[in-house]
Parts: sequence; structure tokens; C-alpha cells
Amino acid sequence: MYVATMLSHPARRTLDAAAVESLRDAWGGGEARWLAPGEAAEFDLEVMPENLWQVWEDLQEIGLDLAVQPAQGRRKKMLLADMDSTMIRQECIDELADAAGVGARVKEITERAMNGELDFEGALRERVRLMAGLDARLIDEVLESRITLAPGALKLVATMRSAGAHTALVSGGFTAFAVPVAARLGFDDVRANELLSQGGKLTGAVGEPILGRAAKVQALEEIAARLGIGAHEVMAVGDGANDLGMLQAAGAGVALHAKPSVAAQSDLRINHGDLTALLYLQGYAKSEFSSVVSRVW
Repeated sequence: MYVATMLSHPARRTLDAAAVESLRDAWGGGEARWLAPGEAAEFDLEVMPENLWQVWEDLQEIGLDLAVQPAQGRRKKMLLADMDSTMIRQECIDELADAAGVGARVKEITERAMNGELDFEGALRERVRLMAGLDARLIDEVLESRITLAPGALKLVATMRSAGAHTALVSGGFTAFAVPVAARLGFDDVRANELLSQGGKLTGAVGEPILGRAAKVQALEEIAARLGIGAHEVMAVGDGANDLGMLQAAGAGVALHAKPSVAAQSDLRINHGDLTALLYLQGYAKSEFSSVVSRVW
């Protein structure tokens, strides 16, 4: 048995009954269940539709997301999340570089690395070298003035935690940003790279070994083993090439507003919804979302 989930952007709420019923009838699905009026609905299927991706492309053109997944075990016991451009809106290294006056070059390298055109570890070392000598106090200024949480981030973490799930933020970025972001969102675990400094200045080096694609998979395996759960009980979310390993290893790997090369290799793709889409994919109704208040940095 499978479940098909249809989603719209929560601010636009353009999902109507006609669209849901039309697809349900075409695929011979069960009765539609509305998780949120205008935002999310689902219905059961006995088989995986052969034309899933053609329908997915058609719905993308009218601003709707679509996912089909096995019905059993949809509610996960662990959330493993990327940080930059996933749980927050920005790429921290790009914002820091922009504040330091080397933003254009660093942003270009970031874009190519996240799209899988460059080796992540090498690209990270190169970007960090460009910021050698930068006053380390600028990190706090960037965090305070430039970094904002992604829509739905607080509700996603709070709702999964209230349901008993473990949450882990695993970033290829830096602990100087990841630790406060994790604290603000309420994550149980956080792993990231260390941006090295000496005498109050960035040295232009990053702590080794670098947390990249393989390390994210390792984090999934280690944390799941510690919790006594399997990878199939994990939901992972990310947008870049260094997230692909964990997206493919998790029971549900969600490519959220992802780079084209990443989305093309992912079975669950969200391009219009926000992070609350991950709750709808697990069958949570909007009425089950936790009410949360953002913590300060």
C-alpha cells in the first residue's frame, strides 16, 4: 500500500478538491484525507503509479508538489537535517564572505559545490582560505543580522520532538553558526565543521577531518545505532550534493528546494512547500503541529 500526498505553498493554499479528486480518480485511489485545507491532502494507493513523474512535472507547473511513498512506517523516529538553505534561508559561508568583501568568489564556489560540480571538501578549504585574517567577531554580527530561519523550521522540529522523534542538525558549515541555530530550533544533536581562529582572527583553515557527504551518512548511522533504530526510521532533508548520501540512506530522504542534480536523484522532492511539508509527508495534520516560540540566538 502507498500514500500519495499533494501539497501547495502554505501561504498560497492553491490545492483544491478538484485537483485532488481528479488525480485520485485517475489513479484509482482511496478517499481523500485533508491534512490542511488548501495546503495538503493525501489518499491511499494499491500500486505505485507508472506515470508518477509525468504527473509530478505537470503539477509543478501549477505550483503543486506531489509525493508517493510506502504507507507503512511513514512517521519517522528521527529527523536528520542539513542547515544552510534548508533549516535556514542562507548559506552562512556566503554571508560571512560577503561581509568580509570576498562574497562573489566564495558564492560562485559554493554554488558549484552544492550542485556537485566540485569536490565538497576541496571547495570548502578554498573558500575558507579566502577569509584568512578576518576578525572572528564578524561571525556573531553575521549571525545576528543576516541569518534567518527557514519557513516551517520551528514547527517541524518541535512537532517531531513532541511525537518522540530525535532531531539532529548535521551541517557542512561551521559550528559557530550551527550550534546557535540548533539551539534556537531545539535540535537534540548538532554536528558541523570547525572554523579555526587564532588571536581573534580566522586562520584560513578548517578543522580536519571535514564533515562532508560521507560524514553525514556516518552521522545518520551512528545516531540511529545509538537510538536503537534503523535507517528506514529516519527522515533526512537537504538541498545540496553533499546531502545526497544521507538522503539516499534514510527511509525518507527529502530534497527541499534542491539543486537540480540533487532533486533528479531523489524520490521525495519539495519545490513549492516549506519545511512543514515534511510533516504532511508523514501524515501529520496541521492541527497536530506544535505551537512554538523562537528562541534567541
